[in-house]
Amino acid sequence: MAPPLSSIEWRVSPGLTDYAAALAAMEARAAAIRDDGAPELVWLLEHPPVLTAGTSAVSDELIEPGRFPVHMSGRGGRYTYHGPGQRVGYVLLDLAARGRDVRCYVARLEDWLIGTLATLGVDARKALGRIGIWVDDAQGREAKIGAIGVRVRRWVTLHGFALNVAPDLTHFDAIVPCGIADYPVTSLAALARGAAMNDVDQALAEGFGTFIQSLGET
Repeated sequence: MAPPLSSIEWRVSPGLTDYAAALAAMEARAAAIRDDGAPELVWLLEHPPVLTAGTSAVSDELIEPGRFPVHMSGRGGRYTYHGPGQRVGYVLLDLAARGRDVRCYVARLEDWLIGTLATLGVDARKALGRIGIWVDDAQGREAKIGAIGVRVRRWVTLHGFALNVAPDLTHFDAIVPCGIADYPVTSLAALARGAAMNDVDQALAEGFGTFIQSLGET
């Protein structure tokens, strides 16, 4: 049986959390979930400006080396930017008790963010062949508003998502975001949605139960 929803810790960190420190804490917690039966965790935070390289990162997609610190993340995917005004969610769940289906997990993670954005009045969607969350921007272009990047170690999930609330979008110019050069990035602020970070967190919390229930069980 999967652990009950009430047993999952929901943590929101104020201010900016150092990326390397967060990565170390996340990996320690994932190991504790598997080895010691520690509670699963959803951890919402913001980072100082940082570029993270996934396992498929390509060096020529780092457009402005030296502009921001670069960290190897261990997650799947390519280069991603994190910074103030972006809600990062680290989702640490035990898939051994929730279906052992990584593709299903990623798809349901996307559904959770799409539902969150719908709660905030934004019509978001998936795009065939492109992981992430997509919207039409103020100019009518298809644009990315949320990124997904996960790792699964001994059936415990690490990393998660990044949702652009009100980051400095020019910071994304330092990379080819997620290896996709043909589409811009956008944010809730750029879409003229006045959602504060607390509004986003509340919408995430409202949809979390549905997300958990949508995952398979052993």
